[in-house]
Formats: sequence, C-alpha cells, structure tokens
Amino acid sequence: MLSTRCKSLWVAVFSLFLIIFSIQGVAQENGEKAENKKEFDASEVIFGHVNDAHEFHFLSYQGKDGKEHEVAIPLPVILYSPQKGFSFFNYSAFDHGENKVDGYKLENGKIVPIDSSINVYDLSLTRNVVQMLLALTLLVILMLNIAKKYKKGIGTKQAPTGFQNAIEPIVVFIRDDVAKSNLGDKYEKYLPYLLTVFFFILINNLIGLIPGSANVTGNIAFTMVLALIAFIVIMFSSNKHYWSHIINPPVPVGVKPILILVEVFGIFTKPIALMIRLFANMLAGHIIIICLISLIFIFGALSTAVGWGFSPVSIAFAVFIYLIELLIAFLQAYIFTVLTAVFISQAIEQPHHHHEDDGTKYDDAVMI
Repeated sequence: MLSTRCKSLWVAVFSLFLIIFSIQGVAQENGEKAENKKEFDASEVIFGHVNDAHEFHFLSYQGKDGKEHEVAIPLPVILYSPQKGFSFFNYSAFDHGENKVDGYKLENGKIVPIDSSINVYDLSLTRNVVQMLLALTLLVILMLNIAKKYKKGIGTKQAPTGFQNAIEPIVVFIRDDVAKSNLGDKYEKYLPYLLTVFFFILINNLIGLIPGSANVTGNIAFTMVLALIAFIVIMFSSNKHYWSHIINPPVPVGVKPILILVEVFGIFTKPIALMIRLFANMLAGHIIIICLISLIFIFGALSTAVGWGFSPVSIAFAVFIYLIELLIAFLQAYIFTVLTAVFISQAIEQPHHHHEDDGTKYDDAVMI
C-alpha cells in the first residue's frame, strides 16, 4: 500500500512538473519573459547535477557587476593527445568557456580540441572519480580505526566505544543474515568482500546526498564495475554442479535446448540486474528532488508571488523525498550485497544427495 502511494505521488509530481514546464514554454513564446534575463533551464540543472563534471558546483549568483558568478571547486584537467602529448591545467582556466587553453575549448560542457583533426583522451580526475576516492579513503580510515580498537580489546573484553557502536551491529547483521544464511559454512571466505561492497556503496550513497556532491552510485559506469567484480567472484566460485546444471539441466529432452539458452543468458543477466537496479534507484531519487526544487523557479518565472507561495510546498515534498532517499541509501546497499551473496550461493551449491534409512528416502541439499 505504501509503495503504491509513493508511486502515485511521484507520478503526480512529474505530471505537475511537465504541465508547468509547458506553461513556461508558452509564456516564452508569447514574449512574456524579458530578453535580458536569463531563463531558468530545468533540464540543464537536472543533468548538470546527475552527470559527471570537472568541478564541484555549489551555487551561482549575480554579482554587482551584473555578471553571473559560481561557487565551485575546479578540478585538475589531464588530457592526452597523440599529436600534442599531455596537457595539465586547472578547469577554471576555461572561465566558463570564455577562454581557450593549450589548444582546447569547452563545447556544451565538454573539452574538445580547437583543431578537429587532433585526437584527445580525457584522463582528468572528474568529480565522480575524486568523490569515489574520498569515499574509499574514508572507508579505509574508519575501518582501520575500528580494527585497532578490537586489537586493543575494545569490543571484545570491554564494551565498544564511539563509532564502533554503530558499525558493529551492521557487521553482525551482514554476517548472520546475509553471509551465513546464504553461504553456509563457507561464509567466512566471502564475508570480507560482502562487507566491503556494502559499506563502499553505503558511504557513496550517503555522500551523494550532500548538496554539491556527485551522485557516484547514480553513474552507470560505477555500478557496472561493481557488477563486473561480482560477476568475476561468482564465476571463480562456481563448481562442477553449477555448470552441469546449466549445460545439462534436469528437464525433458525436448525442453533442454530452450532451457540451456535461458540458463546461459541468466549468467549475464544477474550482474546486469545488479548494475541497473542500483543505478536506476539512486539516479531517480536525485532527479525527483531536483525536479521538486526546480518547480520553485519555474513558478517564479511565471510570477514572483506564485514562486514564493509555492516554495513551502516544494521544499516540504523535497525534504520528504530526501528522507526517503536516506532510507534507500541503506536499502540499496543491502539489496546489492544480499543479491551478490545469493548469486554466489547458487554458484557453490552442491548436488542433492539421496539417502536411504530404514526404507525411507529423503533429499539432503547441502549449501557450501
């Protein structure tokens, strides 16, 4: 019931957004908007937030000089061209596309060579890369500090302290309800990987909710790499029974060719499902929040009074979705981890054995 209501709410929000956007378009066509005033482009704001970039952009404002200024942290640009070699400079050198630097210019937000005959490879540390490295550093520091406490006996001989109190229940939960319940006696072999995946996704999800930060888990390249790692782990963990079930499924001969194709296809759809699920959920939440905030400026473009009047409603809905996103940040990290454990358990499952004891037959399915 709650899921249905949430879906209805999102549909209503998007419908309202499209209606207002259409009204704005009509108003622009009728010339109601002043020519000297820059119009609000909702699509530019939305895609500017969810797409990767060469800077961390926080806000823009109009200065006393009448020009638009930005509060942003530019990142280093690293370009390689077989014809020109390497180029190193700061992204701010472009001055929002006004300047050309070392034979390169900005075109629709992308760095391109002025000479179209030159090939260029962008090796820059974009905001997704930088934020991912920061999340990884934060994860390592937190876990090493907690590990040091356990070595000192804090958490074993005495009660855990500080941040250790928050992490220990999560570790125990992943161990007991995810690893043990799916992997059985071999859970210790895969527990470090499962914990790393969970906390790495969780930290990136939470940091991505900070205004001005990058939505790393909403990037298909990021989730694709996580899915590829899961695919490699599953393949290297698979046993003879796993492949025999795929190549020679226990079904009638006439159905075998069809089922073999389905099973082979299923090998690749499992990591693809992991990739798409995390990417789509984290991207959708960010887009909804930005759409709700954008409604303020869209209404304000029609009438300042209407814009101010609608602000409390828009902010209230945005805060509500933001709180849901906090829950989804934990939920998506858990779903990715538990599905990875399930797929690994399918790869290491042992065949069913038939036993006879006093004339009674029963199946014993052993999960290793």
